[in-house]
Amino acid sequence: MSVPDPEDKKTAGSAEAEPAPKRRRRAPKPAKATKPQKAAPEKEKKRETPRVKAGQVHVYSLNGDVTKTIDLPTVFRSDIRLDLIRRAVTAFQANRRQAYGPGIGAGMRHSVRWSGKGHGVSRVPRLRGTMTGAQAPGTVGGRRAHPPRPDRVWAKKVNEHERRLARNAALAALKDPRMVASRGHRFPEDITLPVVIEDGIVERAKDGRHIRAGRGKMRGRRYRQPRSVLVVVKEARTVRRLLGNLPGVEVISPAALNAEVLAPGGDPGRLTVFSEGALEVLRSWPP
Repeated sequence: MSVPDPEDKKTAGSAEAEPAPKRRRRAPKPAKATKPQKAAPEKEKKRETPRVKAGQVHVYSLNGDVTKTIDLPTVFRSDIRLDLIRRAVTAFQANRRQAYGPGIGAGMRHSVRWSGKGHGVSRVPRLRGTMTGAQAPGTVGGRRAHPPRPDRVWAKKVNEHERRLARNAALAALKDPRMVASRGHRFPEDITLPVVIEDGIVERAKDGRHIRAGRGKMRGRRYRQPRSVLVVVKEARTVRRLLGNLPGVEVISPAALNAEVLAPGGDPGRLTVFSEGALEVLRSWPP
């Protein structure tokens, strides 16, 4: 058995005690030249719409910019009377209603008889020589029980003073944003109502035409067209040719304004566009 040499242990111990050589760190790579970043474009500032005082509105150009501010006529300061508006609208609709009803001899063109009491049959007029009932409301081909009367008068009377107050009340409702929005119209919040534009501008309407429900579609009124924007201009004949293809849009002159046109169905607040010339005509109207 061989004995280890002590000098070998010293050499082995000294070799273990020596630290391991450190790794050299690589020199950092030079940074790549970065392209100069472009400055972020500044957001375009929105043009603030100038505020208006009570009783004033903006006049808009063809581009939608505010050109000036004008005062509304005194007729727009009238009280909003919903009772008068609906009374006048109901009268307008009733005066256009056409009376209808069956003919004088409808259901009565039979030779009938009644057999009398005590025969064990119901008291129904029957055709002569048969037991077939006729002429009575409950029989085939008989008259109606409670038919509409063609001689009935549907017209309703409204005083001239009430009609004028209803028209003025409907005009005053045009400047109330809440009433206009309640009818389903959509418009920017910063726009002034009623909309006053330069002469010659045209507004588009939304198409809402649909087929009418019920039997009305078989009687010459198949489609129902809701009312949309009302355009009031001084010369309605020329502008009407431009807006004739827009469903629901009406073009009238100031002289044709009434409660039914301004508040269809008796609900005030129709979105209305006035031209400057039409607004000047309203200045001569009494409040």
